[in-house]
Amino acid sequence: MNNSLITFPLPANEPVKACLEGSPERIALDKELDRQYNTVVEIPAIIGGKEVRTGKIAEVTCPTEHGHVLARYHMVGEKEVKMAIDAAMKAREEWSRTPWTTRAAINLKCAELLSTTWRARINAATMLGQGKNIYQAEIDSAAETCDFFRYNVSFASQIYAMQPKDAKNCIDHNEFRPLEGFILAVTPFNFTSIASNLCMTPVLMGNVALWKPSRTALLSNYYLMLMYKEAGLPDGVINFLPGSGELIGKVCTESHYFAGLHFTGSTATFNSLWASATKNLDNYISYPRIVGETGGKDFIFVHPSADPAAVAHAAFTGAFEYQGQKCSAASRMYIPKSMWPDVLERLKVMASQVKMGGVRDHDNFINAVIDEASFKRIEAQIENARGSKDAKVVLGGKCDRSVGWFVEPTVIETSDPKFKTMVEEIFGPVLTVYPYEDAKWEEAVKLCDETSPYGLTGSVFGKDRLAVEKISEMLCYAAGNFYINDRPTGAVVGCQPFGGARASGTDDKAGGPFNLFRWVCPRSIKETLVSPTDIFAAYPYIKR
Repeated sequence: MNNSLITFPLPANEPVKACLEGSPERIALDKELDRQYNTVVEIPAIIGGKEVRTGKIAEVTCPTEHGHVLARYHMVGEKEVKMAIDAAMKAREEWSRTPWTTRAAINLKCAELLSTTWRARINAATMLGQGKNIYQAEIDSAAETCDFFRYNVSFASQIYAMQPKDAKNCIDHNEFRPLEGFILAVTPFNFTSIASNLCMTPVLMGNVALWKPSRTALLSNYYLMLMYKEAGLPDGVINFLPGSGELIGKVCTESHYFAGLHFTGSTATFNSLWASATKNLDNYISYPRIVGETGGKDFIFVHPSADPAAVAHAAFTGAFEYQGQKCSAASRMYIPKSMWPDVLERLKVMASQVKMGGVRDHDNFINAVIDEASFKRIEAQIENARGSKDAKVVLGGKCDRSVGWFVEPTVIETSDPKFKTMVEEIFGPVLTVYPYEDAKWEEAVKLCDETSPYGLTGSVFGKDRLAVEKISEMLCYAAGNFYINDRPTGAVVGCQPFGGARASGTDDKAGGPFNLFRWVCPRSIKETLVSPTDIFAAYPYIKR
């Protein structure tokens, strides 16, 4: 019998390994890259712990070598999705009653496995399948994923410890129940850590999940499922469903047991799933929890007092690391006209110093965008700017699809603050810059606030601290994660919980305790020690 009061303090963040040539981690990674590159994995659906092969096959290819097949996967149909709902609800009977410390132990074992024996496997799969270089994979699929596992356990410990005071003649306590149904986790291609977290956070709190992974992240996501199994996650708690998001979303939102959606992806898809849930409200046991992080048009605002060198570094790395495919990547910049020529020259120097190519050549800083659809969308935006009287391409702009989906780091300069690429999400290595009149910086701040429908991330640069404070206040709702004298990307679990509002989502802040609250249904319990029997005891003024 375990009657200990167990608490989990805030952990240290997982160290990011340098992977220097000749180091043990580099040797292990290169060996795993070669193994995975020369292996075609068959990826089944996993339902109730069993591998399910539907025979409807599609391929996973390398973004940097789109002719190279990494895996073939089985796509689920309506029958398999319904099987997964049944399996999840069966698993829920025991999982929802499993001591939370046991669930925590499984999460912590996942972190230990990932930080050691599984590190190279998950990193290599993320590099090959999602087009990340060593550093971008290491900070995501290793370090951040470990951080989510460990920090979420500590956050859960804090939540379960939130108990009310006792009044006279009674004992009060809060019980944090899992939701009464299953959670649909719809996960993105760009962060392996997010894919894991969207499933495992509700699961830590006693829920069960159906996981719809991104088709372009299937290799790393499949290995995550195998790692969960090794860590002791019971069958059916997470059910892995490769296939059509539209079909899976439709079947799940029509189910009586649909209890929540944990989503990262496009605003349009999120809106569609929310609308489907709304149509079926009368069919549900209770109102579903809808949690989502969606689009962004993240900004850098430069005050005339800013340091040009710091601005250039933030613009280049913030816009072009991982090919601009981070939810938080810098996509638009407002800069004083007097400073822009200096910053542009610095950006050109940086661009000349980096190489672009495949992920197995570790000297490459820039890799490929994720797939053909993304490539075409980005290319169209660049060509539109090239042909416009209100914009010009001042850096990069070349696109090459011959081997992989390669797009050069591209800077567009515009005289129109409402130009297409200042407004629309691109999700690629394209930064649009609007140079403003130095004296009119307050007008430019208003433009920054009002131009985009999104509100995910943003940053301000300036040495004038009072001006920076004013800008920060004026942009209060423009970004859920706001940075001062830093690029608008790179949030760390436990330090900068991540999420935004407006058209960027529900701002439920992954990487902090806020998100975990969404996956529990509190019950307040009062136990009276000596029950009253006199109906007039509370009414002494009434004459009897």
